[in-house]
Amino acid sequence: MKEIKVDVAVIGAGTAGMAALRAARLAGANAVLIESGELGTTCARVGCMPSKLLLAAANGLHDAHALAARGIEGTHALEPDYARVLDYVRHERDHFVKGVLEEVDRLPDGILMRGAARFEAPTRLVVGDDTRVEAKSVVIATGAAPSVPDELKVFGNKLITSDDLFELHTLPKRIAVFGAGPIALELGQALARLDVDIFMFGKGGGVAALSDTPVRDALAAALADEFYFDPDAKFDEMSLEDGLPTLRFKSPDDEQHVERVDLVLAATGRRPNLEPLALGNAGIELNEKGVPLFDESTMQCGTSSIFIAGDCDGTRPWLHDAADEGKLAGDNAARFPDVQAVKRKVPFSIVFSEPQVAIVGASYDDLDKQMTVTGEVSFADQGRSRVMRQNRGLLHVYADAKTGKLRGAQGCGPAMEHLGHLLAWALQLELTLDETLKLPFYHPVVEEGLRTALKDADRKCYEERSETPPTLPSAAGC
Repeated sequence: MKEIKVDVAVIGAGTAGMAALRAARLAGANAVLIESGELGTTCARVGCMPSKLLLAAANGLHDAHALAARGIEGTHALEPDYARVLDYVRHERDHFVKGVLEEVDRLPDGILMRGAARFEAPTRLVVGDDTRVEAKSVVIATGAAPSVPDELKVFGNKLITSDDLFELHTLPKRIAVFGAGPIALELGQALARLDVDIFMFGKGGGVAALSDTPVRDALAAALADEFYFDPDAKFDEMSLEDGLPTLRFKSPDDEQHVERVDLVLAATGRRPNLEPLALGNAGIELNEKGVPLFDESTMQCGTSSIFIAGDCDGTRPWLHDAADEGKLAGDNAARFPDVQAVKRKVPFSIVFSEPQVAIVGASYDDLDKQMTVTGEVSFADQGRSRVMRQNRGLLHVYADAKTGKLRGAQGCGPAMEHLGHLLAWALQLELTLDETLKLPFYHPVVEEGLRTALKDADRKCYEERSETPPTLPSAAGC
């Protein structure tokens, strides 16, 4: 068996793995990159980019149909050509993948190793069947794969995942979508706006990972206006009858339904790709799901020389965090045992449905509700939103009741990808409500809706302070 020795071995050539390799090499380490699957990253091949391309096409058609309300109509109706839409998505998808492949091609000889890696010992890997790698440090960056519940496997070859969708050469007339998270909402709404009959089923009532009930309900209601959507579906039976997936269920209004569809899309989340690694030989502690325990400020697994980054760590499944984690893990792997902790960026996620969704900062469930004020704005009558005919949704902003410091936000509405960034920056800078409200807001813009929510929270913060006994410290920033 061929044997090589390196300073750092990075397992996985996705966003996190590539960032880890760059950081390790920049720190002067002799590093290798090990990959057994397709190159090009999950984001570029089957995730962020193709899904946004499909949404862009679908939203273009939707917006064109909506022009009649503004008095603009024509004699020729627009209709989607599914084959051309999917060809367009793949063509543009391949452009993004090409950029990643070109970066891999520029790597010096010997850095990229093709084959599946498994631990033989904490600092020893076997790659494929013929190479042993002895590494001072290891970075696990193996990503995640679609998770398919066992009960959906009854649909056989009529069951697809989000990884499969973009390889279709046409779209069927009717699709059942299982899941109510970001992937399901984006793809489901895109398909619905391309005139596919959609039935979307969630489990347990959750929608887009929102934990603030009024915001979650506002999003669910907006989506249900476009297609069948039940966030807490109850099924009597799921089967394959005469080659078609058949669903027997009760709708939220207590009506019995029997629906036959052409395909079932499982968009029920992704699971870490860790099983092939033989982590039992790595000498690190795992949680109940088999994921290594690690320090988020260093990405180090315990006190070992093993680090983890990206979707495989089961925490922040977003590309920007995968890149940050990869850089941190690669740098610390190269400098081990002189590991350096950093302050992580504010948690921040977006769902590109319409209304869009943004979740920023502290988890709503973790907030001390007795010490938190919530500022609210509905977009129903927000000026710019109404002009754009996107006046649906609700934004909640959370702040400390005593200090006025921003703690987080959850919202659905127009331009939440931009409002979310403003809130994430304000939180990262540890601004108070007062400091944020002193920043400029133009008119007429959707950002004025954010100002309304901030003012509402500021008023409640002031009222809370006014009720505080005078012996307590006065609030700053309300």
